Amino acid sequence: MYKAVFTDMDGTLLTEQHTVSHITQKKIAQLADAGILVIPISARPLHGMLHITEHVFPKETPIVSLNGSYIWHNGNILYQAAVPLAEAEAVNRLASKHPVSAMYYSQMEWYANDYTDAVKKEQKITQVQVTVQPFEKTIVTWTEKQTGPNKILIAGDPALILAVEQEMLEHFGDRVNIFKSQPKYVEVMNREASKTKAMQFIMEMYGLKQEEVIAIGDNYNDKGMIEFAGLGIAMGNAPEEIKAVADMVTDTNNQDGVARVLDKIFS
Repeated sequence: MYKAVFTDMDGTLLTEQHTVSHITQKKIAQLADAGILVIPISARPLHGMLHITEHVFPKETPIVSLNGSYIWHNGNILYQAAVPLAEAEAVNRLASKHPVSAMYYSQMEWYANDYTDAVKKEQKITQVQVTVQPFEKTIVTWTEKQTGPNKILIAGDPALILAVEQEMLEHFGDRVNIFKSQPKYVEVMNREASKTKAMQFIMEMYGLKQEEVIAIGDNYNDKGMIEFAGLGIAMGNAPEEIKAVADMVTDTNNQDGVARVLDKIFS
């Protein structure tokens, strides 16, 4: 018997309009009433999730943001892991050599070196205003606060992002986690941060076994959790590589794929 569902947001739970359909909302409420945990797990920062999750999930639901590097529960930080500043500087140096946009998310704040079109697009789905300033100033802020970025997002043309991803993997792939969340996005986190590790953290918190959890996702950064879960589900809009590792493939995010597959499983 499955006791928990971990679901990605963009491309999975959310439609192209960045909303959760009434059908999906109803299904999540039904599962909650039946004692089934449904937990959002996203690459988004927390402030890009709360305005959605607070209307869809019970208030006591853990919220997993920034690809597992920042977990929020009942107003408290349960877990966070930041990229070491030396690695953050290395990523910035590499990104600066290419025509890409770099964004840095640290707890409830986010920073960018320039106000590019990619940053403007991210701002549209993010409730907190971005701080645009030279990276050197951002590093000073983190040093003073003894913190760092929970996630670094590099955005650009898909072919260029593929090259940047390979370059980063070659230079410091053994020191940080590097995932593509979309063909045009590559993301960098602490080695101890991933969606799979966040699942394991919450499973331990609730006493859940691997065979009792479901994971649903649509993109490359969901691959690990889909493979790890007792039942891994890929969305119909997922790349073939992600569908290939899933136990099941459901409909697309615009056709209520999450609600449809959960209806089958929990009917």
